[in-house]
Amino acid sequence: MELSGKVALITGATSGIGRASAFRLASEGASIGVLGHSRNDVDDTVTALIAAGGKALGLMADVADEAAMKTALDTLIAHFGRLDIVLANAGINGVWAPIDDLQPAEWDRTIAVNLRGTYLTLHYAVPHLKTQGAGSIVVVSSINGTRTFTNAGATAYSATKAAQIAVVQHLALELAKYRIRVNAVCPGGVVTHISESTVKRNQQEAAVSIVWPKGSVPLNNGQPGSADDIAESVLFLASERSRHITGTSIFIDGGQGLLT
Repeated sequence: MELSGKVALITGATSGIGRASAFRLASEGASIGVLGHSRNDVDDTVTALIAAGGKALGLMADVADEAAMKTALDTLIAHFGRLDIVLANAGINGVWAPIDDLQPAEWDRTIAVNLRGTYLTLHYAVPHLKTQGAGSIVVVSSINGTRTFTNAGATAYSATKAAQIAVVQHLALELAKYRIRVNAVCPGGVVTHISESTVKRNQQEAAVSIVWPKGSVPLNNGQPGSADDIAESVLFLASERSRHITGTSIFIDGGQGLLT
């Protein structure tokens, strides 16, 4: 139980990578702050974690909402008394459309959730990590905007994912004196439900003519990874096994990003 006594905040914790990571960290003894924006989904995840023998607290917030995020962190600290691990996972694909079709409000929403949400999560979490004198922050970025740029119309999404890596690298230096490590995981294709909420419009206008090799994930014979694959790396970065690693991005894509 290498995370025994530790407390982790996970945003976007009710599905996909966030939920898988919540269960993986809980299995190693961490108490989990389950942050989401759907009461039913938050309650379901908390109930499942407790049923599996873990400790969990439900937190309701839109990660782009300053007041809601402050309240969520205050509630977490009041309940558990500390914070050691932060997984900034909440994000959306948003709208994928040609740049002259993508509307300002659509751009703003993707930036708000993915980038402002990451900022607010860290803004309110870091003081508590400093109080502990150590900590681990893991940001969920992507191969999009870092290794891959061929998803037609994904300009806003890719911009946020690239910016997250810059945030990670900058804060790795800024927070090193507090023994707070800051790293990122960059998934490729993963079986989650995020694509179901992606709005794709007139993508043919933004598409680049390319011929892919057979199968998009070389390591898995073309099959995408799983949320559990990402959760294992999150556990590694959250634990003392990665005690000398900071400012690093781990690409978890089965070689997918190397095809471009």
